[in-house]
This record gives sequence, structure tokens and C-alpha cells, in this order.
Amino acid sequence: MTPPLSRLPDDPRVALLVIDMQYDFMPGGALAVAEGDALVPIINRLGAQFRNVVLAQDWHPRGHVSFASSHAGRAPFITLPYGTQTLWPDHCVQGSHGAQLHAGLDIPHAQLTLRKGCNPGIDSYSAFVEADRATRTGLAGYLSERGIDSVYVVGLALDFCVAWTALDARSAGFNTWVIADACKAIDLNGSLDQAWKDMALAGVSRIDSAALTS
Repeated sequence: MTPPLSRLPDDPRVALLVIDMQYDFMPGGALAVAEGDALVPIINRLGAQFRNVVLAQDWHPRGHVSFASSHAGRAPFITLPYGTQTLWPDHCVQGSHGAQLHAGLDIPHAQLTLRKGCNPGIDSYSAFVEADRATRTGLAGYLSERGIDSVYVVGLALDFCVAWTALDARSAGFNTWVIADACKAIDLNGSLDQAWKDMALAGVSRIDSAALTS
């Protein structure tokens, strides 16, 4: 059972996971999420309250398997050994401006930046487990070894990388909250509604930032 919100952000057993606050997911980016940049001040305010913060960063090599440009004429989906893969515009290419974290993100005490999607043949929405559902990023071990048993998840996009991260956090045994107003969604063919249903079924709790800042 997820504990009550008396588990405060500055509790050493709690971490804030900030997902993919990168330029390619901001307005004008290669895979823009509407109003994604509006999250920056909200996440900064939240981040200041947490003792433990992890930043996740999409970090794809050129020609990544998830890029539509790598599969001429085969969009929007392909079948890979690990299942159906949505094909996306080239985004968050290693070393590019679009892959950089938003300059306005101001959480200087964040202890870890975790880069995901680095394997050219496997996509990675989740900060815990890549899309083959077998390759682990090491985040669960990092958190557990530091005595962290609870996570709050914020960032982009709610119905993909945030939701997958939250679901995998629960699967790994972490008490998990998604801070709804600190996320934005793509909402592709009903993906937002489905994400909330999946998270609720898995025991992920939904809250707003006011529950932590009031």
C-alpha cells in the first residue's frame, strides 16, 4: 500500500525523478509536448523541497531504431524482437542542442543524471527498464542502495516516459506518486487516459503539487 503524504519530500527515503525536461520535448523541438516549458518553474519549486533528485535524459545515438528516418516508408510502427515500436522523429540525439536539459531547470543539488535510450537497437521510455523489458538502467539499485523507497515522478511526457517510469518504479517495489500538474502529455490516440488507468491499476498514486507545497 502506498503510504500517506506524511512521507515528506525532504525525507531521506524519498526521491524526485525529473523525466526528460529537454529541448526536443519543448515547444519548437523535434518532438514537442505542448506547453512543456511551462513545467520548468513548477519543477524548480518542487525540486527545492527534495533532498534527493534524479534527472533522466533521453540520449539517443544517430540512426536510433526508434527514429522514423531509420526505416524509410515504414512509419508509424515497426515490429522489433521486443515487440511493436512507435517510430518518432529524430530527437534527443547525443550531443545535440535538443538533447540538452532546459537551461531554466534549476535543481543544482540533483545527485544523478541518468541517460537512457543509448542502445541503438532498443528504445527506452522508462528510467528503470528499457523497452525490451529486460535491460535495466541501474536506477532501482542506485535508489535502493541509498535507502530510498519512495519516488515522486514529474516531467515529459506524462503518457510515455513518465508513465513507464512510474509503472516500473512500482514494479521494483517503490512507493510511487505522479505529480499531475508537473507533467504534460502527448495524448496520442487516447494514450493519456490509458496511462492513468494503467498507473492506477498498478498502485501509482496521483497528486498535485499543492499537496506538497501547501
